[in-house]
Amino acid sequence: MKVGLFIPCYVDQFYPQVGKATLSLLQKLGCQVTYPLQQTCCGQPMANSGCEGDAAATYHHFVDTFQSFDYVVAPSGSCAYHVRKHYDTIGQTAAVQHLRKNTLDIAEFLVDVLQIKSLPAVQFPYKVGLHQSCHGLRGLRLGQGSERMGAPYSKIGQLLQMVQDLELVELDRKDECCGFGGTFAVSESAVSVKMGKDRIADHQQQGAEVITAGDMSCLMHLEGIIRREKRPLRVMHVVEILNGSGGS
Repeated sequence: MKVGLFIPCYVDQFYPQVGKATLSLLQKLGCQVTYPLQQTCCGQPMANSGCEGDAAATYHHFVDTFQSFDYVVAPSGSCAYHVRKHYDTIGQTAAVQHLRKNTLDIAEFLVDVLQIKSLPAVQFPYKVGLHQSCHGLRGLRLGQGSERMGAPYSKIGQLLQMVQDLELVELDRKDECCGFGGTFAVSESAVSVKMGKDRIADHQQQGAEVITAGDMSCLMHLEGIIRREKRPLRVMHVVEILNGSGGS
C-alpha cells in the first residue's frame, strides 16, 4: 500500500522529532511511505476560528496533494478527524470521499489497518500516563469515553502495552479534557490553564514520569504548564515511545 505522511503544522514547526519518529516507525513496520513536500495545513485552525469558508482553498490543496495515496497517516487525531468530518463543506468528488475515508490517525492505522500484534524490540522503563485527546477519543473513537456504555478499550493503550518495561498508570479521570481546545486556550486562557493543571495533577498523583498522547497540541499545552511550574514530568508523543525515541 502507498502511505502519504501528513505532519501537522505545529509538529513541523515545534516538534519535528515527532514527524521523524512517525516516518521511522511506519518504515520499520514495512510501509511504503512518502512525505509530499508541497503539503501545508489541513485547514483546522481557520475552520475552528469560524473561518471555514476561507479554509476551502486549503482543503482543496490537501486533496490535490494526497489523493494518489491509499492511506494518509498523521500523528494527530484532531487533524485526521478534521479531514474525515469537516471536508463535507467542499464538493464530494471521488478524491474527497477517498480521503475522508482513508485519512487516519497513526494509532488507528496501526491497530485497524496493519493490525500489528507486536513492535520491533522497544524498551521504555518508565511510568506513563495516557492523556486521551478529545478529537481522538470522542471523534475517532480511539477509546471508550466514560460517558458511553460499553466495554472499555483504548487503541493507544493497546499499542503501549506492546512496549517492554512500560508501566501504564491508572488515572482518576482518564478521559477528561486538558483544556487546550485550539483557540479556546487563547480566548479562555484562565480556564484552559486551570484544566491543564488539573490533568497534570492527576498524572503526578498516580506517579507518572511521562505524559503521552496522540495529539502533540494537547501535550504542548501541558508541557507549557509543566515548564512554568517546574514539575518533574516530561511529555512525549506516543509515536516517540513506540519507535524507541527519547527513552533516556
